[in-house]
Amino acid sequence: MRLTILGGGGFRVPLVYGALLADRAEGPVTHVTLHDVDPARPAAIGAVLAEQAAGIDGAPEVTVATGLDEALRGADFVFSAIRVGGLEGRAADERVALAEGVLGQETVGAGGVAYGLRTVPVAMGIARRIAALAPDAWTINFTNPAGLVTEAMSRVLGDRVIGICDSPVGLGRRVARALGVADPADAWIDYVGLNHLGWLRGLRIAGRDALPRLLADPDALGSFEEGRLFGAEWLTSLGAIPNEYLHYYYFTRETVTAYRSAGQTRGAFLRDQQAAFYAEPSLKSWEATRAEREATYMADSRATAGAGERAPADLGPGSGGYEQVALALMRAIARDERATLILNVRNGTTLSLLDADAVIEVPCLVDANGAHPYAAAPLPGHAAGLVTSVKTVEREVIAAADSGSRAAAVRAFALHPLVDSVTVARRLLDGYTHAHPGLAYLDRK
Repeated sequence: MRLTILGGGGFRVPLVYGALLADRAEGPVTHVTLHDVDPARPAAIGAVLAEQAAGIDGAPEVTVATGLDEALRGADFVFSAIRVGGLEGRAADERVALAEGVLGQETVGAGGVAYGLRTVPVAMGIARRIAALAPDAWTINFTNPAGLVTEAMSRVLGDRVIGICDSPVGLGRRVARALGVADPADAWIDYVGLNHLGWLRGLRIAGRDALPRLLADPDALGSFEEGRLFGAEWLTSLGAIPNEYLHYYYFTRETVTAYRSAGQTRGAFLRDQQAAFYAEPSLKSWEATRAEREATYMADSRATAGAGERAPADLGPGSGGYEQVALALMRAIARDERATLILNVRNGTTLSLLDADAVIEVPCLVDANGAHPYAAAPLPGHAAGLVTSVKTVEREVIAAADSGSRAAAVRAFALHPLVDSVTVARRLLDGYTHAHPGLAYLDRK
């Protein structure tokens, strides 16, 4: 089985390769092709992968393809983890937004819109090449903003593109642990929403929902990250456990204040941190860099909430990150091993407030025919309002990318719940166009 990784020089590729090395089931991935627009990065990552594979019999062969078409031919699975503009682009997204007093996180708020405007045209081009050269391949998208990019690619690839994210998996694991569930796989997680905008509404064990018991216990709520991040009182009021990214919506003012007072934005921190790794790549330096990266994840939000440090169980390989989701997804499709995974897929009839083609994030049954979303109860009003608002923004981003419409791009910024003024929306687009010359395509209409 052949896997192609687009963004093959990305920092987290060794996590994927490590999961492949640990896969001892029948029919494993035998060949990994790396492709990246920066040829120096796959060379650096390749050195780390070689160290990972040292002494392991049957390790997947790794090659580097210089051209996209070369990388795609013969692929059974295509893993898309590109970052258009690199970490310098992410740092600029944060900087431009904060200058206007709004949030610039890479998937949320103005930063997410800017990242989408840069990424969707590239992702659509990739989707068209996959359709032409590897029409039978399954595409697994981890490119952020993951739900938005997956929906854009699905307009070409249909249901053969599936988006993944590790946030819902981590949330379910932490809630299960707080409830004393030894194996999270024994629990059914009722989770629904969009990528980075979802809620865990129930956790059933042997057919019984244990979430009310957790919500009634302030001490248990304070034992895991989301409980400390949002506070027991707010979670009890909601009757659900939100995805950690909803902290940006529920505590917007505090988060913007924390981001503006920080000495360095998250994107700038990662840019500088990873530059040191790529200058002298090795497995040891990669592990040290990864450990620091994971320990500081959402540090500003955790500091604002007084949530403290991340739990050791949520750090490092084996913590059930996106690489494990990707591996489980590939195994379920390639081997017809039925599995239930929380994925980004087309809605169909799952949520009545959205149309069939809208990509949502929900539990799915995965088999050889792909991912099939389970039925879901309707969202409560507060959640439905956010989901429909953000989905409207995503659609405006795709429309702007497709047509080059500046008006659509302004609407995408202005309609986002975290942007409070049409005037600010226009200034944001001007600032991002100045920071990212590639956005000049929006001048067409």
